Amino acid sequence: MRTLKILTILFLSFSLTTAFSQEAKDKKVDKNAPEITFESNFYDYGVIEQGSDGTHDFVFKNTGKSPLILTNVKSSCGCTVPTWPKTPIKKHKKNVIKVKYNTHRIGNFQKTVTVFSNAKNSPVRITIKGKVVKKETPKTSPEKPKSILNK
Repeated sequence: MRTLKILTILFLSFSLTTAFSQEAKDKKVDKNAPEITFESNFYDYGVIEQGSDGTHDFVFKNTGKSPLILTNVKSSCGCTVPTWPKTPIKKHKKNVIKVKYNTHRIGNFQKTVTVFSNAKNSPVRITIKGKVVKKETPKTSPEKPKSILNK
């Protein structure tokens, strides 16, 4: 009985290994496919005031050999809105994905944006993080009392 269990486990292990390696062989990488390469896939806003501009441009380049098409760009939540080019990016050309974070929410944040495309390295994740602090109201100095003598 014990030998049968061991043989079953070995058979299943061998079958799964063979199936996955065959799948990897079947999935050929197109040498002419586009590839998306970001100058940086991370941006730290640091500490920013509530209501300030939460926009950052992620610059990328098509480092492949055929046109790059961004099919979808999704953020991890509704407080982060990405804007991306809808037209194909030619080989060796740069473009930008704008990411706008809603800075009306106070506190630490870390959000990801997933970029889907026809690139061989799709999907790619880009990340923003920072801390939004309450906007300080300007302090006004109290008005000096008027003297009776200075009429």
